[in-house]
Amino acid sequence: RCVEALLVYCWSGREKEPYFTITRKRRLQKGYEVEIEQEVGHSERRLATHHNAFTHMVVIQAFLGSTPQLTHQLYISILDKYVPPALQHCLTPLLSPSASVLMAICLVSVTYGALVCNILAIQVKYDDYKVQLRPLAFLCIVLWRSLEISTRIAVLVLFSTVFKHWIIPIALANILVVFFLPWVQFWRSGSHLPDNIEKNFSRLGTVVVLCAFTLLYSSINMLCWSAMQLKLADQDLIDKSQNWGCLAVYYVARLVENMALIILWYFFKTDVYENVCTALLVLQLLLGYCLGIYFMLLFFQYLHPCRQLFQHNVADFLHCVCCRRQPAGTPLCLEAPFEPGVRHSIV
Repeated sequence: RCVEALLVYCWSGREKEPYFTITRKRRLQKGYEVEIEQEVGHSERRLATHHNAFTHMVVIQAFLGSTPQLTHQLYISILDKYVPPALQHCLTPLLSPSASVLMAICLVSVTYGALVCNILAIQVKYDDYKVQLRPLAFLCIVLWRSLEISTRIAVLVLFSTVFKHWIIPIALANILVVFFLPWVQFWRSGSHLPDNIEKNFSRLGTVVVLCAFTLLYSSINMLCWSAMQLKLADQDLIDKSQNWGCLAVYYVARLVENMALIILWYFFKTDVYENVCTALLVLQLLLGYCLGIYFMLLFFQYLHPCRQLFQHNVADFLHCVCCRRQPAGTPLCLEAPFEPGVRHSIV
């Protein structure tokens, strides 16, 4: 792909292409939709295909390559001061200052993969619109993802230093629950398997590909919100609705799980942590995760490039939750259908 993409890029524009495709995209400007028409040549389409493949590969490499590396390096660094002297010479390469640099690189890689996943989810859900993120939105996503991923990995690593045998069933339970959830929803819907994944795939091949796709999806959700929600009954395999309920359930459940794991570590920690203010560490990890949730809510409320297309945003969802405490007979939410070209309030 790299070689072909470079060749296509070098030779594009030298000769006039025999045919081209006209694409139409809509852009949101000051609450109104503006339709943009553009001619796309054959070489540009091939470059776009390669670009999409490289973008998806970034997500796979970040979560299946950098995440285990970051977890391993953090685990070794935590045990830096607590290994027996006889093993110090064996672990010297892993305990050197370069380990911090490697952890920083891995964290940047995973955060970048989560950022790409967010952008892909927005582009898939709003395919008819030309999506452009402002620099402030990029900064907000980076803060949200870096805090969420780093605190999650730190909690899992600290828990594994005390409960070495319990971390495996906890990780498997996280993966299996998220892995089977799309399949249970698909089974309950009564739909058939999509046949547009690849024309030469058999029914078994389609199931294998969907299982691999679901495994990647569950691996991402173990560390952070995947942004792309699977819907196996849909031809695109992606749920394009903005489901605030699933988002709220995920973060509430993950916050409770992190709190339970770090509290268990606090009460059952060994004496090797006596030089560390463990109570402050627990507070920092919980506040860091809550701060990541805050930046997530800030992004969806004010910085999402297509927030004007939301029928309801974060403030409306929180308002509906608060309205449930009102007396019976009071309406919870006012369902207002979205009208293209009409600017909707976001407060």
